[in-house]
Amino acid sequence: MKSFLRGILLALVVVASIVAWAALPWPVLLALAVLFLLWMQLTRAGRQAGSATSVGVSTLPQRIGSSSVVVVGIAGVVAVLVSLLAMGVGYSEALSNSGSADTAIVMRGGSASEVSSVLEHDAIVAIAEAPGIARDKAGKPIASPELVVAANLPLSDGSGDEGSVQLRGVGDQAWAVRPEVKIIAGRTFKPGLRELVAGKGAQRQFAGLAPGSQIKLGSQMWTVTGIFASGNATDSELWSDADVVASAYRRGSSRTSVFARLTGANAFDGFKAALKGDPRLQVDVETTLDYFSKQSEQTSQAIRIIGIVVGVIMAIGAVFGALNTMFAAVAGRAREIATLRAIGFRGTPVVVAVMLETMLLALVGGVLGGLLAWLAFNGFAASTLAAGTTAQMSFQLHVTPALLWTGIKWALAIGFIGGLFPAVRAARLPVTTALRES
Repeated sequence: MKSFLRGILLALVVVASIVAWAALPWPVLLALAVLFLLWMQLTRAGRQAGSATSVGVSTLPQRIGSSSVVVVGIAGVVAVLVSLLAMGVGYSEALSNSGSADTAIVMRGGSASEVSSVLEHDAIVAIAEAPGIARDKAGKPIASPELVVAANLPLSDGSGDEGSVQLRGVGDQAWAVRPEVKIIAGRTFKPGLRELVAGKGAQRQFAGLAPGSQIKLGSQMWTVTGIFASGNATDSELWSDADVVASAYRRGSSRTSVFARLTGANAFDGFKAALKGDPRLQVDVETTLDYFSKQSEQTSQAIRIIGIVVGVIMAIGAVFGALNTMFAAVAGRAREIATLRAIGFRGTPVVVAVMLETMLLALVGGVLGGLLAWLAFNGFAASTLAAGTTAQMSFQLHVTPALLWTGIKWALAIGFIGGLFPAVRAARLPVTTALRES
C-alpha cells in the first residue's frame, strides 16, 4: 500500500512539474534556476549534489552508447516538433505581413473572404469617397477596387499536374496601397492588354512564368511581363489589369474587394463608421492586418495541434528510452551510490545528481534537435491552400528563437520524467542491497 501511494505521489509531482514548466514564463524559470544554483553553492546538501553529479558526468564517456540513446531520441522529438511548428509560424507570418493597421479592406457584408464577395460599381464609388482615405499628389483617393479569381497552371515540379493560383485584377492604385510590392524582373503589365506580372512565390511554384513567356488561363493566352516581390502572401499571386480580368472571366463591372490606404491607423474607426452608416452599402470593413491575421488562425492552429500530437507520441518513446538508460545507469553504479550513501550523502543529493545527469543529456539532445531543425528547415519553401481561397499560397518555414526555446523546454521535460523514477530508486536503495547487487 505504501509503495502504491508513493507511486501516486510521484505521478502527481510529475504532472504538477510539467504543468508549471509549460506555464511559467522564462524570467520566472531563470529565477528558479538561479535559486537552484545558489542552493548548490551555499548548502551542504547542494554541494553534495554537485560532487555526486561530477562523478556521474565523468563516467558518461564510459556509457557513451546508452547515453546516446537519450540524446538521439530527444533530438529527434525536438527536431520534428520545431519543424512542424515552424510551418505554422511561417504560414502565419506570410499572411500577417500582408496587412497593416493603416490599410483597410472592404468586402460585401457577410463574406468570409475575397472570393465570396461581390461589390457593384456604385458601392465601389461610394467606398472611395469615404472619409479617412489618403490621397495621392493628384488628389485621387488611394483606393484600389480589385477582382480575385482562381486559375489553373501546371506545377513547376515537372509532374504535369496542375495547381490553383490566385489571379488578382488591380488598378493603378494597387501599387500605392501596397508600396512593398516591387517589380524585380521585367516590367509591369499594360492596362487593357492580356498581360500579367507574377509573384516570385508563384514563379517558383508554377511552370512557364518567366518574363516574356505566354501562359493559358481559361481559354485565353496571357503574356507574362514581369516578376514582383512583396515579402508576404502576395508573392503567391498573379496580377493583371482589373478590367481585362473582369472581361475574361465575365464579371462585368463588379469587384470582390476594395483596398484603401488610410491617412493613419487612427482614421480607421471613422472610415468604418462612415461606411457602416451609409444606407447604400452593406459591407464589412477591417484593417488588412486583422483580416489576414484571421485568415491564418485556423490553419496555423491546425498545424500546431498536429505538431504537438506528433511530438507527444514521439516524446513517450523518448521517455521510455531515458527511463531504460537511467535505470541501467543506476544499476551499474550501485556500488558507487552505496558508497556515497555510506559516507554521509543523504537521499536528496543522490536524487538531484541523477536528475541533473539526465537533464544534461536532455539539454544536449534539445540543442542538437533545434540546430538540426534550423539548418534543415529555416527558410525552406512550402505551399498550401490559402485560407478562404482555392489557390495555393507559397511561404517559408521560420524557425524562431521562441520555437527553439519551446523545443528545449520539451527536451528538459522529457529528461525530467525520464530521470525522476530512476533517481528516486537510487536514493531509496538500501546500502547493503546496493553492495550485493553490484
